[in-house]
Amino acid sequence: MLLDAQRSVLIVIDLQTKLVPAIDKGDAVVANAAILLAGASQLGVPVIVSEQYPKGLGATLDAIAAELPNDSRTIAKLTFSAARSEDFSRDLSTLRAGGRDQMVICGTETHVCVMQTVADLLAEELPVFLVTDASGSRAEENRQAGVARMAALGAQCVTSEMVLFEWLEAAGSDEFKKISKLIK
Repeated sequence: MLLDAQRSVLIVIDLQTKLVPAIDKGDAVVANAAILLAGASQLGVPVIVSEQYPKGLGATLDAIAAELPNDSRTIAKLTFSAARSEDFSRDLSTLRAGGRDQMVICGTETHVCVMQTVADLLAEELPVFLVTDASGSRAEENRQAGVARMAALGAQCVTSEMVLFEWLEAAGSDEFKKISKLIK
């Protein structure tokens, strides 16, 4: 199944000020997530952002917050899985009622909050697309283990460029010109 911008929701997990500096290749994770957010904004893909215990781990990084579409939602959570947060579940239910059934997910940490969120979304029989180059952990071994487990559970592993080009569907549009500049 290919991604469809009209059916997708972009879920950004815990890209926070006190967590990202500890993430292996954190700069690349943030850069790829920012590109996804810019593409989502251009193509009208709704965004839900989670923050794990923001009092301790800080707010969403400025580089991510700056790319958020105006109608995006940021939810604070204590559960590792965003899907177990009432606010997240309520927001996602509203989007699903409008035909948004493809979950595109990225963030940190791959083997904890991202993996648990993906597992819960898959348990709801939703198609889940894990953006591997926009997901990270403190240790590469943990990231790899998280990716492998999510793939075994049924998540489709994709890259940020795969997501953007599937959302676009074709070249030649104004959106294509804008988004293709993001990845050069």
